[in-house]
Amino acid sequence: MRLLLKFISLPFILITWVLYGVCRLLVLVSGVILGILSGITLVAAAVLFFKAGVLPGVAFLAIAFLISPYGLPRLAAWLTGKIGGINYALRDFLAS
Repeated sequence: MRLLLKFISLPFILITWVLYGVCRLLVLVSGVILGILSGITLVAAAVLFFKAGVLPGVAFLAIAFLISPYGLPRLAAWLTGKIGGINYALRDFLAS
């Protein structure tokens, strides 16, 4: 029975391995691009504080935080880590 479960887990190991690799690449590339956009949005927020008022400036600051490396990219990296953990757990099951 255990041997059958190991054979069933092989496609899931392959799927999570490919998904983990693609997600890591996307997180790295998007982190760089969104970091640059976050800086541009921060400058725009500073300009909006003086030109349009406090509310648009705060809105742009919130957007800058979400696309900064501490916002959505951090969440994506956390989820990618969970996919990697599932992959390693399946590989450990296969090795045992």
